[in-house]
Amino acid sequence: MISKEAIKRGYNRGKYVVGAHTPPAYAATLAQTGTEPGLQRDPVRVSAELVEALRGVSDDVLTATADVVAWTRDWWAGSMMTETAGKPATPHAAIVRVSTVEQVQAVMRIANAAAMPVTVSAGRSNVTGAALPVRGGIVLDVCELNRLVGVDRESQIVEVEAGMFGDVFEQTIQGEYGLTMGHWPSSFGISTVGGWVACRGAGQLSTRYGKIEDMVFGMDVVLADGSLITVGGYSRAALGSDLQQVFIGSEGTLGVIVRVRFKLHRLPDYGRAIAYGFKTFAIGLEACREIMQRGANPAALRLYDELESGVQFNRPDLNVLLVADEGARQIVDAVMAISEGVCEEMGEKLDGAAVFERWLDTRYLTGKSAEGFKRSPGFVADTLEMSGRWSDLPEIYAEVVNAINAVPGTLAGSAHQSHAYVDGACLYFSLRGEVEVEMRAKWYRQAWDAANAVLIKYNAALSHHHGVGLLRAPYMEASLGSGFQVLRAIKRTLDPQNILNPGKLGLSDELFYDQGKR
Repeated sequence: MISKEAIKRGYNRGKYVVGAHTPPAYAATLAQTGTEPGLQRDPVRVSAELVEALRGVSDDVLTATADVVAWTRDWWAGSMMTETAGKPATPHAAIVRVSTVEQVQAVMRIANAAAMPVTVSAGRSNVTGAALPVRGGIVLDVCELNRLVGVDRESQIVEVEAGMFGDVFEQTIQGEYGLTMGHWPSSFGISTVGGWVACRGAGQLSTRYGKIEDMVFGMDVVLADGSLITVGGYSRAALGSDLQQVFIGSEGTLGVIVRVRFKLHRLPDYGRAIAYGFKTFAIGLEACREIMQRGANPAALRLYDELESGVQFNRPDLNVLLVADEGARQIVDAVMAISEGVCEEMGEKLDGAAVFERWLDTRYLTGKSAEGFKRSPGFVADTLEMSGRWSDLPEIYAEVVNAINAVPGTLAGSAHQSHAYVDGACLYFSLRGEVEVEMRAKWYRQAWDAANAVLIKYNAALSHHHGVGLLRAPYMEASLGSGFQVLRAIKRTLDPQNILNPGKLGLSDELFYDQGKR
């Protein structure tokens, strides 16, 4: 059974405290840093008077620079580079810790009255800088807002507060209710359920269970003025535009997600896995398309190019496809029969059980790792996940890899297909470079510029599940085109002072406030 194996062997790996922050590895070897910010611009300082007011409505307020650096540190390569160069990303802010919805409302009322920036923070596993307080102010830490409110067993709906960590959440609903959400992101043990919703995340078995936006039944959100609203709450509805979807993926720019109601599934009791190798990545993509369009939706449909097949499966001569599913025996066997029928027409059959076992152990070796490369202080690695139409994906794959490899200093670009749909799929690219330390940021932005130029050319989605944050902000307006004005209008309406996580989603970080109130 895939899900239980994932908990036992994959997600609870390494040394981290269950249900708590896990700082990235670079924090342990960090050189002495100063207080000059690497990524903040004209940060708004929280006055002593305002700190006291916040202490009166919260559990704790932290203002020491060391605490602020530690409590805003994330997993984005951009902030890692600036901090290891001696400049902490965002050292100027006040960390406000809360544990109730009423406290969130009280903090927002204070911030709204003072026109004070507020950046919501939780697990800080984000890889785009989405929770960095680039304009200072308040960092609202909601990790103690972490209770499971209740379960509707008959409808298979759970209500949970936004700060509960993913490992605690899944273990609770499995152990106490025999249910699962089927959401297994690679950040599973260091991210929260609210963060999943805020960044529109996806798990590794999304082809069976869906992305997070498919799993949300309803939620409660605190707006910039402190008011509490409820959105969603229906299986389906024809009540105008879907307001719930406005907040899913909004990255804390439109409101603070405080409670979420999720749709659950019964725990699967049967699973199978098969694997095939293909001569080219394009042939493998064609096999994936056929599987999906013939009506099968296996939990995992993951195709690796030759470089990544070599790293993961010791098969650099093939483009390896893993097909794995779980659920009712009749459904799984039917999915596998369709998948086998497609793959036998195009590829070479491999030992599916062995490939699946290997995948459980090695699926984190590609991407940001230095596997196969000599690591130095100038080594930089990152991942770019996008989605596009099947008709465009072979060209997008080739052009993005070529564009990355053409940037001076690049070691290798590679990709795998990680999430599939009837109309298209997500390609998950890996970028690796090695340059002089002082050139890291330049190489990094050049690589991202080159790759995103291809995505904009094909009108592909810039991100499939990591979100926008600061990383993709420069490309958002070109990507959304005239629709970007609608996003701006929604932001101005819900947050007229631009205090909620300014500077994210490609939106302005200019604060609309009376200078005398600062």
